[in-house]
Amino acid sequence: MTDASSSPRPHAIMGLVWALLFIGLPMGVAGWESRHRPIDAHASLAAAQARLKRPSTPPPPVEPVQIYALARDQAMAVNADIPFSRDPNPAARPFLFAGSETDLARATDCLAAAELYEAGDDATGEQAVAQVVLNRVRHPAFPKSVCGVVFQGQERTTGCQFTFTCDGALARTPGQAAWERARQIARGALAGQVYRPVGHATHYHTDWVVPYWSGSLDKIAAVGTHLFFRWRGWWGTPPAFRKSVDPGEPLIARIARFSIAHQDAAPLPLDATPAPATESAAALAARPQQAIGTESLGRTVAGVRLIAIAPGAKSFLVELPRSGAPDGWPALARTFCAGRPECRIMAWQAGSAPTGLPLGDAQLAAMSFAYIHNVGSGLQRALWNCAQTPRAARSDCMRQRTPTIAPTAAPANAGLAGVRRKKRFETVRITSPDTASGPPGAP
Repeated sequence: MTDASSSPRPHAIMGLVWALLFIGLPMGVAGWESRHRPIDAHASLAAAQARLKRPSTPPPPVEPVQIYALARDQAMAVNADIPFSRDPNPAARPFLFAGSETDLARATDCLAAAELYEAGDDATGEQAVAQVVLNRVRHPAFPKSVCGVVFQGQERTTGCQFTFTCDGALARTPGQAAWERARQIARGALAGQVYRPVGHATHYHTDWVVPYWSGSLDKIAAVGTHLFFRWRGWWGTPPAFRKSVDPGEPLIARIARFSIAHQDAAPLPLDATPAPATESAAALAARPQQAIGTESLGRTVAGVRLIAIAPGAKSFLVELPRSGAPDGWPALARTFCAGRPECRIMAWQAGSAPTGLPLGDAQLAAMSFAYIHNVGSGLQRALWNCAQTPRAARSDCMRQRTPTIAPTAAPANAGLAGVRRKKRFETVRITSPDTASGPPGAP
C-alpha cells in the first residue's frame, strides 16, 4: 500500500490541469491576439460594406449651411466633443475628367474658384476643397458637373452650398499669381491627383462654427482648423460614389471677369443689333484657320500684341497699336477668327491693356473694342467703347459697365451669416484661424 503522504493526490493533479486549461490557455490566446499586426483597412471596409445594403430610399437631402449661434470657444468645445469615426477612411478613386477641352477649361476654373475663395492661397487647403467638390460630383445627391456642384444654390442668399457664391465674396478679384496656383491644383485634381486625408468627405467646416448637420454625419478627418465629414451608412461608403458625370459644364457668368473660359456667359456690353462686319461669320469660319498658339503670346499678330488665349482658342485678348483707325479694328476677325465657328476678340488701346488674366472691373470698363461671332446661332457683333471712340450709330457702342457692389451683410443669426467674417481676400488660410478670411461654407 502506498503512503498517501508521499504521493500527490489525484484530485490535486487534475485541479492543476484544469487551472492551466482555464487560465493559462486563455492568457496565451489573448497574448497572441494582442500582438502588433498591420491593420488591413480594405478588408475592414469590405466587411463593413458587406453589412450594409443600398437603401431603397433616395439619397439624403443636401441642406444649406446654417450654424448654431455659439461663441467661438463654445463652438470649438462642441466640435472637440464630436468623436472621429473609427470606421476606415479610404482614399477616393482618382477623378479623370472626360469632357471636351472647353468643358475641361470651365471645370478647371470653377474648381479653382472654389479652392481659392474657400481656402485662400494655401495649397493644402485648396487640395482638400478640390477633393470635397469632386466627391460631390460623384455622389448622386449632388449635381453632375463640377460647375454645377460649386455653384449649387448660388441664386439664393441663404441656400448656396459654398458661401462664396452668395455672400458677396466674388466682388473681390483674386490676384493673378494666386489664381494661377489654384488653377494648377484644379488641373491636377481633374487629372487624377487625390488628396487622401479627407477620404470620401462631402462636407466640411472650420472648428469655430457648428453647422446643424455636424452631429448627424461621421467626422472623419481634420486638416488644419477644418473638420471633414461624410454621410453615415451606405451613402457614405465608396459604392455610393459611382454616379455618372455629365461632361457638359455650364457657363458661369459670375466668374467671367477673371475666367476666360466662362466669358461666353458674361453679359458683354453688346447691342442686340448686329454691327456691320467686314465678312459674315459663316464665311469667316469657312476660311483656313491660322495657327495662333501659346508660342504667339506677347508677339505681334496682325498688327496687334497678343495678350492671352482662351482654352480651345476661341477667345483672344489683344493690345491695339497706338496708331490706326478704329474703323479698321473689325478686320482683326479675319486673322484671329478665320476657321473658328466660335470666336471672340477683346481689345485694349496701348497703355490700358491688362497683362493677363484675371480681369478686373476697371480693365473691362477700359476695353476699347470687342468682336464676337457664333456660326451656330448666327451671332456676329462688333462694338466700340464710345466713351473712347465716339460712333455715329448708337448700336455700335458697348453698354457702360457698372462696378460690382458686394451685398449688405446679413444679420449675425441669419442663414449663412458668421461663416465668413473678414474682408481681406489674399490672406485667407485654411491652416491658421488667425490669418483666415473666414471659414469655408461647404455644408
